[in-house]
Amino acid sequence: MKKSFYKYIAQTSDAPLALEIERAEGIYFYDTFGKKYLDLIAGISVCNMGHSHPAIINAVKEQAEKYMHLMVYGELIQKPQVELAEKLCSFLPASLNSVFFVNSGSEAVEGALKLAKRYSGRKELIHFENAYHGSSHGAMSMMSNETYKNAFQPLLPDTKAIRFGLEEDLQIITEETAAIIAELIQGEAGIRIATTEYWKKLRQRCEETGTLLIADEIQTGLGRTGKLFAFEHYDITPDILLLGKAFGGGMPLGAFIAEKKIMNVLTHHPVLGHITTFGGHPVCCAAGLAHLKLITENKMWKNAEMIGKKLETILWNIHHVKEIRRKGFMIAVDFHDKEINFKTLYSFLEKGLFSDWFLWCDTALRIAPPLIFNEENLEEIETILKY
Repeated sequence: MKKSFYKYIAQTSDAPLALEIERAEGIYFYDTFGKKYLDLIAGISVCNMGHSHPAIINAVKEQAEKYMHLMVYGELIQKPQVELAEKLCSFLPASLNSVFFVNSGSEAVEGALKLAKRYSGRKELIHFENAYHGSSHGAMSMMSNETYKNAFQPLLPDTKAIRFGLEEDLQIITEETAAIIAELIQGEAGIRIATTEYWKKLRQRCEETGTLLIADEIQTGLGRTGKLFAFEHYDITPDILLLGKAFGGGMPLGAFIAEKKIMNVLTHHPVLGHITTFGGHPVCCAAGLAHLKLITENKMWKNAEMIGKKLETILWNIHHVKEIRRKGFMIAVDFHDKEINFKTLYSFLEKGLFSDWFLWCDTALRIAPPLIFNEENLEEIETILKY
C-alpha cells in the first residue's frame, strides 16, 4: 500500500508521515499494525466530537439512503441544507441570517471575497500579516508569506497586509477598502491572540469607513476556543462569517454567512454570481447538523476551556518548553527552536501521540484535540509524557 501511495497519490511535501490508518474511534486512531495513536490535533480542528461518533454516522447513513447529489446548489429545496442553515442561524446574531454552503473553508473565503467586492463596489482587500486563509488563488492572496505566494504570482491585485493586534495600522483601512479578513485567533501563526479592545476598535474602524469585516472562523468555530464562535469572546459581530473544518462533523463542508441584503447581490448582475456543484451536499449537511446538535446540546465549548486549561498545565512538563499560548482547545507549545520542535514531534509519534506544527511557526507544537477530551485522557497524556 505504501508503494502505491507514493506512486499514485499527489504529494504535498517530500516527507509525508505515511502512516496507514485502519480505523478511528473517539480520540484514537489505529494503524494497520494495531498501534494506537491518541489524536492531539483532531484532523486540524475538524473532528471536534472525535472520530466515528455514532450520531454523525447514523445521520450520514440515513441521508445517503434517501438521496445524495441532485442538482447544483440553490435550485432545489433540500431538507438537510434548510435544517442546518436554520439551526446554525439560531445561534448567530440576527444580522447573520443567510447561509451560502460550499465544500471547504478555502471556498468559503473565495465566496466571501467576491461577495464583499460585489456588495461594496470596491476593490481593495486587507488581511493580516501571518494570516492563513487557504491555498486557492484568492485565499492565498490574503496571506503575507512571500515564500508561499511568489511561485504562484500574479495573485489578486489591490491587497494590503497590516500587523496583527496593532491599533496604529487600523488607519490603513479606508473608504477604498471593500473588506478586511481576520482570523480572530491566528492559527497557522502559532495561536496569536489580540485584545478585546483591539477587536472593538477594528469593528469601529470598519463602520467608519463602510468596510466589511470578514471573520474567518474556519479553525476557531464550533466550540474550539471556549465559545461556540470566537467572535463571542470580543463582543463584536462580523459582517461575513466563514466556517469550514469542523462544520461538517468530519465531512467536507464550509459556508459563508451574511445578512440577507448583502447575500442577495449574488442573485443579479450577474445572475448566479456565485455557484457550486457540490456545496451543501445533503449528506455533508446531515452530518453537519448532527454535529452542531452534539456541540450545542452538550455545550462542548465549556469542556474545551475547562480541560484545555488543565492540559496546558500538563504540557509544561514537556522538556525545553519556553512558552504556551492557548485559547480553549487551540494551543501552541513553543520551544523557540525548530529542531527541538520536530524532535519532540517524532518522539510523540513513537509514544503514540499524534501532533503537528504550524505553517508560520515551525518552532511550536500544535495541540488541538477533539472537544470530547476528559480527565481520564489527561491522565493518559500525563503518564505518556513521563516516559
